[in-house]
Amino acid sequence: MSSRSLRERAGQWIESTAVQKFIIVLIVINAVILGMQTSPSLEESIGVQLNLADQAILAVFVFEIAVKLYAFGLGFFKRAWNNFDFIIVGIALVPASGPLAVLRALRVLRVLRMISMVPRLRFVVEALLHAIPGISSIAALMLLIFYVFAVMATSIFGEAFPEWFGNIGASMYTLFQVMTLESWSMGIVRPVMEVYPYAWLYFVPFILIATFTMLNLFIAIIVDTMQTMHSADHEEDREHIEETVHQDTDALGEELRSLREEIAMLRNELRQRV
Repeated sequence: MSSRSLRERAGQWIESTAVQKFIIVLIVINAVILGMQTSPSLEESIGVQLNLADQAILAVFVFEIAVKLYAFGLGFFKRAWNNFDFIIVGIALVPASGPLAVLRALRVLRVLRMISMVPRLRFVVEALLHAIPGISSIAALMLLIFYVFAVMATSIFGEAFPEWFGNIGASMYTLFQVMTLESWSMGIVRPVMEVYPYAWLYFVPFILIATFTMLNLFIAIIVDTMQTMHSADHEEDREHIEETVHQDTDALGEELRSLREEIAMLRNELRQRV
């Protein structure tokens, strides 16, 4: 068996449905193990077994990456999700000791491999990435609104409430809390209204703009991007089907022409015999 044929078979095997489902199961099990290792009681009782299981699963992940590298060569790195898996598994191989002990906490990133393994999750992440230009524009507009309102709040409320509005940074953080609607009324606005009774004229428009308008724009852009990508996928499928039908139609037409020619030849032969 040639080396190329062996590589093709290895690539088909490692990307087969059965192997991919097995890897997904291992990712789920690994996620459970990593969670169990955070429990002091479980770590004390079965810590050795958990560590062995974790290392065994990591070995399977390394084997999977190695097989893909063998099967696809440098073409492995042409797919973004392959690079993602390679980095995630590579981080897990860094010795988590000494100055690199903090990397031990990054082992949980292996759970994120579920994104690259499940098509629907990949679709959502790809939609988020495609929506970044639109999101960036909305984020820039929101930052501008935050800055304008922060300057106003610092000038109006800074003297009476320096902890919340003493400077631009404090004002922007307070406005962020107000935007999330976390204790915005009883915690911030009502105390401010006790000193400035008409402060609601400032906070209500801000909430309407920042919370109910700008945040919904983020969602709208993401949903629109997902719909566009979904339509594009359907368009590609439709074009593929049309191309297949066209090819089949051409092949059928060619066969009909061949049959007509054969029938015509048979007729000529029969006429000559008669």
